[in-house]
Amino acid sequence: MKITFLGTGTSQGVPVIACTCEVCKSLDYRNKRLRVSVHIQYGSTSVIIDAGPDFRQQVLRESINSLDAILITHEHKDHTAGLDDIRAFNFKQGKSMPIFASIEVQQQLKKEFGYVFSEKKYPGIPQMDLIQIIENQSFKVNNLLIEPILVLHHRLKVFGFRIGDFTYITDANYISEEEINKIKGSKIVVINALQKSAHISHFTLDEAIVMIQKINPERAYLTHISHKLGLHAEVEKEMPSNIYLAFDGLSLTL
Repeated sequence: MKITFLGTGTSQGVPVIACTCEVCKSLDYRNKRLRVSVHIQYGSTSVIIDAGPDFRQQVLRESINSLDAILITHEHKDHTAGLDDIRAFNFKQGKSMPIFASIEVQQQLKKEFGYVFSEKKYPGIPQMDLIQIIENQSFKVNNLLIEPILVLHHRLKVFGFRIGDFTYITDANYISEEEINKIKGSKIVVINALQKSAHISHFTLDEAIVMIQKINPERAYLTHISHKLGLHAEVEKEMPSNIYLAFDGLSLTL
């Protein structure tokens, strides 16, 4: 399984518009962060988790030429705004794109992409096949078995995903013991770490490290990173030996 970070930034990305902080002005490519997303290649099966506003740019950068499904963690725009661009895959693959999402996310997509689901469809619109993710029910994309992990983003339910020995969690500040037990045993864990100071709906750097140490994977990577976290090169020096900051374009093999 190959895992590629398409984006590792928070909802505004990094650099942030009109910001002149040292992170936003940095020339280090690792401090340039598109909205959070990850691509998983397992044999011939290609899956992306979240399709934010940078979806088109990310797919072109990584030369992703086929896509079997998109998994949506939750309904916020930085995770869904790029779904119109699935049209290219619709045309090339000759079929609707399976979009796996909770019923709440599906309802939001039907509002935001009303033209996709209207009775009178305009020619060339995206074709989405909405498939419900149900708590505690694993599902498959081709031969790829996926286990949903329920976390909280303040009071909003968000799905993370365990795929074999890989677990991906974004936009969380609480994971129950029951869900932590589903993650344990993963060799690689990805978890969000927004900034160092307290936040209402995201793990801080210290909170993410504590959670990772509780799960105890072989390796862990931090994502959904804000410019407030600091410079990539400096923050990495503070990390325990098996925890790393992810960056856009980073690829892992498992």
